[in-house]
Amino acid sequence: MAVMNVNPTRMELTNLKRKLLTARRGHKLLKDKRDELMRIFLDMVRENKALRIEVEEGIRNANVAMSVARCVMSDKALDVALMLPAQEMQVDVSEKNVMSVLIPEFDVKFRTANANDIYSYGFSDTSGDLDTAVKALSDIMPKMIRLAEIEKSCRLMADEIEKTRRRVNALEHVMIPRYEETIKYITMKLDENERSTTTRLMKVKDMMLAEAHNYN
Repeated sequence: MAVMNVNPTRMELTNLKRKLLTARRGHKLLKDKRDELMRIFLDMVRENKALRIEVEEGIRNANVAMSVARCVMSDKALDVALMLPAQEMQVDVSEKNVMSVLIPEFDVKFRTANANDIYSYGFSDTSGDLDTAVKALSDIMPKMIRLAEIEKSCRLMADEIEKTRRRVNALEHVMIPRYEETIKYITMKLDENERSTTTRLMKVKDMMLAEAHNYN
């Protein structure tokens, strides 16, 4: 590891030791953050997988029922039945801070609380399979919204995990070793200078003693 280009002074040594301590603390905090992000991310991935299976199954059932309804009803009758929906859905989007990651939160609201308002037609002139298709789509819609929320959150969490991982690696394999090597280099230089100074002082002392002896 290359030594940093600094002056080998005691002041610089003190500054580097302080920076090394800060880097080690930051490294530990980032590692803890990365581990917690990974735990949350894995929980989200498991939920995402389960939701996707449910959503795909619900859409498949709705498509089957709608296909049967199209076979027993004319296109015109089907269009008229679905022309004026009695129910409306609204999605309010907000954000939640999870480990410094702003992930979306989708709040689903319906115009009315009556479960029968999903049917915008009378039952006398329509097929029961249409009812099945509409009910299946209505039941699966909140899960579809939740799936969209989870998938977006997973992408954001994955990006943050990658950025945190890079920072941890940079501190662990670059910054901290460089600080340690530089501190070791400065310490050796200071020790070497101190030994040289001590040697010079001893020589000066010997010379002064010798001069004093000769003078006497």
